[in-house]
Amino acid sequence: MMKTLALFWVFVCIFVGLRAQELNTILLHLPDVKRGLPVMTALEQRRSTREYSEKRLELQDLSDLLWAAVGVNRPESGKRTAPSALNRQEIEVYVCLPEGAYRYDAKSHALQPVVKGDYRPAVAGGQDFVNRAPVCLVIVADTDLFQGEILMPAVDAGIVSQNISLFCAATGLVTVPRASMDHAQLKKVLKLKEGQRPLMNHPVGYAK
Repeated sequence: MMKTLALFWVFVCIFVGLRAQELNTILLHLPDVKRGLPVMTALEQRRSTREYSEKRLELQDLSDLLWAAVGVNRPESGKRTAPSALNRQEIEVYVCLPEGAYRYDAKSHALQPVVKGDYRPAVAGGQDFVNRAPVCLVIVADTDLFQGEILMPAVDAGIVSQNISLFCAATGLVTVPRASMDHAQLKKVLKLKEGQRPLMNHPVGYAK
């Protein structure tokens, strides 16, 4: 009897431990559209920064950052803060946090879990400073929506990148736009389709 109870509690502990390790959907806060510096001041303040505080981003900052990048700003049509060639909406933003990777679902304004684990080193691609950023955003384009052509997806990715840079400049966050990364590993761990390509990334954090 005692042996049976001991085994029972072992299984309970394993089950609870596994549940604790699961990633859950992160519901983001509504964007605060009144915050930040005026556009011209944000342009004047824009910098590329490679040093970050270890402090995790507050949920409101992460929520506003993602909405600014490619969030839905016209719910009636589903159109975004970043323009999209032919309205193909081929850009997805993935978020690498210390505990796992998520896909930003713009329609529900939430982070959908993709995989457990710290994949910031894959975003770093050998540049260690990226590993110290609390958040890494990966801009992914679905080139299948353009019959494999890369030009317009690359243009759209650049626009999303600039949205990220200007939001950071306007709100006191710091970032740097990058193209270096381990494309093959990210494609695998983010479970991307054949035509989806990681084009740019942004480590983001508070100033050190």
